Amino acid sequence: MKYRNVGQTGITCSVIGLGTHQFSGEWGQSFSNKDVSRLFSKAQELGINVIDTAPSYGNHYSEKLIGKAIEKRDDWIIATKFGQTYNSISSTTEFLFDVNHVKKQLEKSLLSLDTDYIDIYQFHSGTNKDFMNEDLWSYLNKKVDEGKIKSLGVSIAHNLVEENDNLQVELSKDYGIQVIQTVYNRLSRQSEKSLFPLCQRNNLGIIGRVPLAKGFLSGKYSKKHIFSSSDHRSKFGSKTNSHLLSRVDALRSEVPEDVPMSQWALSWCLKNKSVSMVIPGAKNISQLESNAQASNYI
Repeated sequence: MKYRNVGQTGITCSVIGLGTHQFSGEWGQSFSNKDVSRLFSKAQELGINVIDTAPSYGNHYSEKLIGKAIEKRDDWIIATKFGQTYNSISSTTEFLFDVNHVKKQLEKSLLSLDTDYIDIYQFHSGTNKDFMNEDLWSYLNKKVDEGKIKSLGVSIAHNLVEENDNLQVELSKDYGIQVIQTVYNRLSRQSEKSLFPLCQRNNLGIIGRVPLAKGFLSGKYSKKHIFSSSDHRSKFGSKTNSHLLSRVDALRSEVPEDVPMSQWALSWCLKNKSVSMVIPGAKNISQLESNAQASNYI
């Protein structure tokens, strides 16, 4: 495993982290405490030290599984988020960034994760209006001073990246923010245009999310694949899914014959030195091992 520094946070992370949206049960598979404990044990063996989660991943359910699975807190860098909440795949998402709600959400995240502190606490895909809230950031920076939060971050909404709207990145230093999380993969390269250069100029760490394009870059799906109704991807629609998988097929010529497409896709993201880490999900030990091996191709 290779490691990189995350901006000016003082955090050294494994370049391959572990995203945990799948723990919510919204990706066609449910997870038990034993399942998560096995994954974490193997992740440590592989040198992975980053876990990324959010309250909205099953209404704190992912966080609760993580809290029960971690044995030595200081062995891990835990990144979670605030402001977005929903209970399940069929629920309506709520965006609640007022200070009182965030206070309650932070307390519940700390309790769910069974921890006294969060390493990276991220604004979760809110609007610029939600973001420009002096009271919110004043409160969160007080929590940094108290040690409840080590570093503040923004998981930027992808529509803002597509619109080349970098206001939240431009104002990050004013609010004590040190980390930017953004969608980045071989099918979605908008972040390269201006977001990455801006982050570099301001010494902001970058977390690449959705590096496997929600699993489409895993290389295991045909153009005619139909996702089950319990899988988050089923709501994209068959037309969109078929289009994405056609684009994946067109990339196969770029992948070396002896390298799995998923490893190629992850290493492709990390060859951009401005990216501190990527956070692919993993449903089982085999996927976790494959993700970790992508570090060999950087």
